[in-house]
Order: sequence, then structure tokens, then C-alpha cells
Amino acid sequence: TKTGMAQWERLRKLPASYTQQLHELYDRDGLPMDVRHYLSAWIEKQEWQLAARDNDRAMVLFQVLLENLDIQHSRFVQEELFLEQHNIRRYKQNFQRYQDDPCVLASIILWFLDKEKEILASADLAEQVQFLHVEPEAMETSCQQDLERKLAGLRNDVQCLEHAMMCLEEQQDEFDFKYQTHKMEASVNEALKREQVRVLQMLVNRLDECRKSTLSDMTKLLDRAEDLVNQLVKKEVVEWQRRQQKACIGAPDNVCLDQLENWFTCVAECLFQVREFLNKLDELVGKLSYDNDPIKALKPMLQRRADEVLKDLLQSSFVVETQPSMPQGKGPLVLRTNVQFSVKTRLLVKFPGLNQSMKVDVSMDRGAPQIKGYRRFNVLGSKTKTLNMAESQSGGMVADFRHLTLKEQKSGSGGKGSSDISLSVTEELHIVCFSTLFDMKGFSAQLQASSLPVVIISNSSQQQSAWASILWFNMLSQDPKDVMFFANTPAAPWPQFGDMLSWQFLSATKRGLSDDQREMIAVKLFGKKQNYDICKLTWSKFCKENSPDTLWVWFDGILVMVKTYLEDLWREGHIMGFVSKGKEKSLLKKMKRGTFLLRFSESVIGGITFSWVEIKSNGEPDIKTVQPFNKVDLSQIPFHEIIRNFQILEAENIPENPLLYLYPDTPKDKAFGKYYSNKTGEDSPYIKYIKTKLVFVSKENTLEARSPLPCDVAQGAGLEPFSEQEEHPLAELEPYSADPMLSGSTEDLFMFLNNPNNFDGGDFSQQELTPLDVNQLPGFNFLATQPSGSIF
Repeated sequence: TKTGMAQWERLRKLPASYTQQLHELYDRDGLPMDVRHYLSAWIEKQEWQLAARDNDRAMVLFQVLLENLDIQHSRFVQEELFLEQHNIRRYKQNFQRYQDDPCVLASIILWFLDKEKEILASADLAEQVQFLHVEPEAMETSCQQDLERKLAGLRNDVQCLEHAMMCLEEQQDEFDFKYQTHKMEASVNEALKREQVRVLQMLVNRLDECRKSTLSDMTKLLDRAEDLVNQLVKKEVVEWQRRQQKACIGAPDNVCLDQLENWFTCVAECLFQVREFLNKLDELVGKLSYDNDPIKALKPMLQRRADEVLKDLLQSSFVVETQPSMPQGKGPLVLRTNVQFSVKTRLLVKFPGLNQSMKVDVSMDRGAPQIKGYRRFNVLGSKTKTLNMAESQSGGMVADFRHLTLKEQKSGSGGKGSSDISLSVTEELHIVCFSTLFDMKGFSAQLQASSLPVVIISNSSQQQSAWASILWFNMLSQDPKDVMFFANTPAAPWPQFGDMLSWQFLSATKRGLSDDQREMIAVKLFGKKQNYDICKLTWSKFCKENSPDTLWVWFDGILVMVKTYLEDLWREGHIMGFVSKGKEKSLLKKMKRGTFLLRFSESVIGGITFSWVEIKSNGEPDIKTVQPFNKVDLSQIPFHEIIRNFQILEAENIPENPLLYLYPDTPKDKAFGKYYSNKTGEDSPYIKYIKTKLVFVSKENTLEARSPLPCDVAQGAGLEPFSEQEEHPLAELEPYSADPMLSGSTEDLFMFLNNPNNFDGGDFSQQELTPLDVNQLPGFNFLATQPSGSIF
């Protein structure tokens, strides 16, 4: 099965279009495909994500990697594979540069593995679509079929015109032969001379008609070609650019250029044949012309028109296939000064004769806006590349720039300009520009291409805000060159904004937002409405408010948490996520005891919590909610282990886990069991966290409002009060100096919790539970005693 098959093995079995993506991935420096192949089993078993943050762990993996390369080298020696020996030795030497910073190598390997997963997910989605027999949109299919019919018609017109040119040349040769014969014979017979002249006149009349007909056919062919070029340039390329914009921010849009390349190449070939026909007309008219010759009258106009149509086609055929990106950035189009980035251009007119003959130059901000303070940058690195077919698995004409960097020009406070517009660094848009010269068969044209606008940062702390700008621009802008977009930023209609949010999850985890989740976010933003399609969100509300915790910061914190710690649970739909406390209560109060759901915290950035149903003595439902767990918790224990080991200690009872059914009615172990660690009890790798953080104390109608253990609440592991209001920030929870858990018995503890004099009069919720370190309770031995203290 696919789930049991190794990742590398699955990748090797993909269809050609996806293995092409794999080859393009491993065209990059960093992890050679040979190393990935020969060490695939070992690579896939290692925890690169942890190693990327832990230098000691990374160093161990680094050393083992080198040892594995030595072992592989020995195998090649035994098998007398000379070339493979050389390559493996060279790869090992290249890896030595990570000796002082092995975490960088771990991050690089992790990045490659994540990209492989994206390719696999894309292939799986395509397979599912095919299995479900989901047809492409009728309109798209119809447009493509119409375009294919027009292309077939154009090719047919060219073939007919080629035949007409041959007939025209034959007629002219016949006339020329008879005319020369007539001149040479110099007959004195007047009747014969008149007959010869009549025949010649008939031939020249027929030749004139044939020339007019050929020119008329050529005009019609150019009409058809111009119509096709307009459709390609003004519709197909524009739609591809829009799809590329959306794909850059996570949309699952098809941005493959192979079909466009076929269309562009077909039209270009036809237009070059038309130019050859026009050259042939010059040749024919040079041999024979006469008064009112239609070729002399119409050919210059046809030549200009053919050249203009061809130029229009070529100028739109030079595109940026892969937008600028840093290897380990948050997403494309965010660049950082002095950090290498890559970008790939492509010529959609594929003529093998042009291979290695066209040089592409790269520059920055051609025609930059005159704004005061607008920064200027120089491009460093290999700024010239040759278009070639070797760097593309599909054989396209590409120039792949892999080692470019940007350096800010020293110009005081930035560029000078008359405008008073002020843009922040992450709202300042720049464009990477490319130029090349097309020169073939006597036709030349200067071609230019531009990247989508990029945001250039100088510090990694700016990356989150920069990515927000990229999201907003590519969600809304219809002009891919509008660097002044943020001078007057438009608001986002909810349908587009909801799509964009969903794409962030889809690209990060391969599961987007459900309709219910989107509606929950809409309610949070706009309140309860019948229809959200007319609602709009402003840029300042999304990312630019004075508060450091903007909507985007909150959402991105959730996204990072899910991608890092909860991807499997999210992908399987176990996390409801975006649900307000009020909605949560209305859902759970109808359910049986022990039903719980998982939602994201509304106040703790990157926090996740769960709420469950208890039944009071009077039969009424009682909803309880744990304080959010954050990355500090999740980096030490997987969330499914938290759910598995969470316990409540009721007075005079043994601890029990109140979480029984994942909403609406899935048994907990059925939902999460496949993720559980095989080791339990004292053998659990998470035992210390479980003992100190996951046992909570409660007594009916008397629940502790604040934790007497400061470290527990500070780490977000206590139970939070349930209310319809916004969650309180953890920082507002002030620890008490009294600590009853350090001495006395269990009964002493409950007496302390029941004594109102031990609290300072706050209004405490009866739904809040507090973590209990069971090791600090004398005589409480359901878990073996461990040394007390924080695990952080």
C-alpha cells in the first residue's frame, strides 16, 4: 500500500510529469539525488525537524551521514563502479562544510523531504480526481478545444498557402519561358505574333489573378494568426499569470507551461513560414513585375503586419516560470539581502536552433517609482545565463538563476522623489527584471520579462509581515507590475480572503479549511450574517494595526503550530480548530459525557486547547476547557499523547481521563490510537511531562481558580475558565505565594481549595481546572515517584 511504501520508492513510481518535478527539485544544490537515493531508507527514518533545532542531535546525524557515505563508497569499490566512487567521495567533501553548523544541513534535508511530500500530495490529489471522474470545467475545456481548432486551421492555411506559392512559381516560370521564347523567335508572321501575344496576355492575366489570390490568402492567414496571438497573449498568458499568482500563495492551480509552449511554438513556426513566403514573393517580383503588380502594392504592408504579430507573440513568450524564492523562506517572493535566491525564466517559443544562443541578463527595478525613501538594490552573482534545453526536464528553453543575491545601494535615506507616499519596508514592492535578444532567420526582437513583485527584507523578523504583503497583493492585484499597490491598498472581499486562508493550510498540510471552518472565521471577523459575500476586510485589520497581535499574526501562529506539530491530526480532520467558545458550548452541550473537541486558542498565539462535556449531579451538561497548549508543550510531548494521558483527579476517587469521544461520537482511541507510543507507564518517553502537567485536581462545586504552581500555568497547561468572552492572556494569571502541594496530605489540599480565605476575592469560574503534580502529594502513589521540578 501507499502508506506502507517508503517515500522515495513512491516518488520513483510516479507518472512522468511528477518525476519531472522531482528532477527539477534535485537540480538544486544542497542534497544530491545520488545521496538521497542510496541513503533513502536511513534519511527517511531520522528526525530532521528536531535536529534542525538541536545542535547536538544534528552533529550526531551529520557524523552518521558521513559514515554511511563511506560505507556506500566501499560498496562501489567492491563493485568496481569507478564513477560512483568519485561522486560519493565528492559529495562527502562538499558536506564537510557543515561541520561547524550541522543544523543548517538538517534544515536543508528537511526542506527537500517536505518538497517531496508536496509532489506526492499533488500526485495523490490528481489520482483522486481521476478516480472520481471529475471533469475539467466545461468552459475551460471548450476554450482550449476552440483554440486547438484554430491552431489546426492555421496549420492547414499554411499548408494551403505553401501549395499556392508553388503554383504561383510554376505559373510565373511558364510565362517567363514562353515570353523568352517569343522574344527569341522574332516571328515575321503577324497572325502568329498576335496569337503569341494573346497567349502571353492570357498567362500574365492568370499570373496576376494568382498573385492577388495568394496575397488574399496570406492576408486571411495573418488574420487568423493575429486572432490566435491575441487569444494567447491577452487571455491564455494572462490567465496563466493569474494562476501563478495564486499558486505562489498556496492555491492548487495548474501552472505547467508545456501546453502554452506548444501553442506559442506552433503559431511562431507558422509566422516564420509566412515570412519565408514573403521573401519568396520578393524573389518572384525581382524576376517579373508589371504595371499595377499587386505584390509591389501589398507585400510591404503584409511584411510589417507579419513582423508585428510575430513580435507581439515573442514578447509575451518570455516569462518567469519559477518566481524568485529563497531555499528555506516562508514562501516565494520574499527575499532577504545577502541571502541567495533562485529564479527561472522560460521562452515559450521552442526552436532547437536557438539552444545555447540567447543570453538572459537580470537586473532590478526597471523604471522604479520616484518615492522618497524607496530603496534601490544591486543584483550580485551570475547575472547572465544562457537559455538552454538541458536545465529543464521537459526540454523547455530555460535560464535557471540559482545563486543570485541582493545588496542595498548606499543612498542615504533611500531613493529621492517628489511623492510624499510613505511605505513600510514590507509594503515596498520591487521587481526582478530579465532581458534577452531573440535573433533568428533575419528577425530580431528585444524581449523582457518581469517577476511578480517581491518584498525585500534585511532581517528574518520581518518575514512574517513580508509574507502577509505577498498574500494580500497576489490575492487581489490584477496588475502583476503594480509596485504602488500598498499606496492605496484595497480591501479583500470575504470569498477571496477565505480562499486565501484555506490555501495556507492546503499548501502547508494538504488539507484546506472546510466550509464550516471558513464560516467560523467569518463570524469571528464580521459577526453572524446571512451572507458573507459582500463583507470586506481591510489591510490594516489584517496586518497593520498597532497591536502586535494582528489577525495575521494569530492565524500564522496557528498555521506554524499545525504544520510543525499537528499536521497528521489536522489532515485527518480531527481538529475542528476555528470555533468560538459560544459555538463550542452549543455543540458540546447536546452531546454525551466525555465528548470533546479540539480548537485553536483565540487569545494565545499558536495555542490549541480542548473542551469536553461533564454531567453535573442535577443532570445538566457542564463544559470544561483546558488552558491552551503551546509550542513549548508540543515540542516535549505530541498532542495525541496529551489527549491520551490527560487525567482529572476528583476528590476521593482515582484519576480518570474525561476525554472519551472525539466530537461528534468517535471513540478517542479509534481516532488517535494509531499515533500512540508503544511504550506506556514508566516506560513512556513522556512520563515526566505526564506526571507534572497532565493530572488535574477538582472537587465537585469547588474548582481551583488559579494554579498554586506558577510553572504549570506559565507553560499553558492549566485549565482555562469557560466564558463567552475572549480568553484571558496567560500573562494575567498571577501565581500565589502559598503552595499547599509542598506539604500535608491530599485532604489538606482539598481543604485549602475549599477555603475562600486562601484567595484574594477574584471572581473565579467554576469550570477552571489546575494541573496537579502528583509526585508532590504524600501517600498518592498511582504513579511512581519521580524527582519533582519543571521539565522545561
